Amino acid sequence: MPEDLKRTGFTDIHEQLGARMMPFAGFVMPIQYTSITEEHRAVRERAGVFDVSHMGEFVFGGPNALEAVQRVTVNDVSTLSVDQAQYSAMINESGGIIDDCVVYRLDQTRYMMVVNASNIAKDWAHVSHHLPSDVTLADESESTSLLAVQGPRASQVMAAVTDVPLDELRFYWKREGVVASVPTMVSRTGYTGELGYELYFDHEGSAAVWQAVMEAGEGVGLLPCGLAARDTLRLEMRYALYGSDIDDTVNPYEAALGWIVKLDKGDFVGRDRLREIADSGPKRRLVGFRLLERGIPRTGYPVAVDGTEISEVRSGAMSPSLGYGIGTCYLPADHAKSGSTLAVLIRGKEVAAEIVKPPFYGGGSLNQ
Repeated sequence: MPEDLKRTGFTDIHEQLGARMMPFAGFVMPIQYTSITEEHRAVRERAGVFDVSHMGEFVFGGPNALEAVQRVTVNDVSTLSVDQAQYSAMINESGGIIDDCVVYRLDQTRYMMVVNASNIAKDWAHVSHHLPSDVTLADESESTSLLAVQGPRASQVMAAVTDVPLDELRFYWKREGVVASVPTMVSRTGYTGELGYELYFDHEGSAAVWQAVMEAGEGVGLLPCGLAARDTLRLEMRYALYGSDIDDTVNPYEAALGWIVKLDKGDFVGRDRLREIADSGPKRRLVGFRLLERGIPRTGYPVAVDGTEISEVRSGAMSPSLGYGIGTCYLPADHAKSGSTLAVLIRGKEVAAEIVKPPFYGGGSLNQ
């Protein structure tokens, strides 16, 4: 393992628990503890906890913080109330996605942007370049620990460790409170399709919060989970993964993220190009497909239509919940309708597949 990899506040704990550790976005992170399937099913049926402290957190402050965040994101931040969150993205002048992100309105004059770990340096440079002189910007990534408690029994786990009134916490909102006596921002978003909470707190409180969550979860079958299960869970929901489904060569309309673009909110980086794409329509679209035969559609496998290779798998896996192969790829817009057929080349053999509407898995507890 390279010595220059960053460690989260939970790395020692992961190693003590025997997790399989791997380099990920500059960090050493737990990929799995037991098996991907076991951890995946724990989240679908009970609860699981993920260390996602590798994510980045930027805090904007000052009377004009709203204008600054509006300038670098595509969604309309002005609609947020204090404590509310919003899924959004940053794009370049060509319309390509620099990163997807979640924006929180912390109070009247402060906003927090949560970004992907692999993009922290790039995102910081982009945001700083467009930052007005009267707005402060702080990178709190290294001082912040982040746990995600996900699953239909997540609220039972959280109720035992926090004073936050969970029954009042709506989807994409946050509240301030404590967990195991550690001041914590508890939000309800998630990346699994299940009921879930994210716990943001100071790095120094990592051990205390982990122990409290694990003890509270003993009675409901909570398991520590790695990034591999997180990937299969998010894929079953067809949530986008940066670096696979989306990147700076892809625009939001191609990626089925046009719903987060608010062209009429005022000027923002890349707005003119996105308006052109919206007017003409994207030439390709990200689709989800399921295999109709046995096989696993790995990332990078060629995708063919009528015998001609025209694309490649962006995300792919055997779905633990559904028992068949699922994946995503970009296809020409005129062949991107549900029910259309394609083939994935697995070890040189064409394996039949069909396009299906998202999500692949619809049985989650997200809205309970």
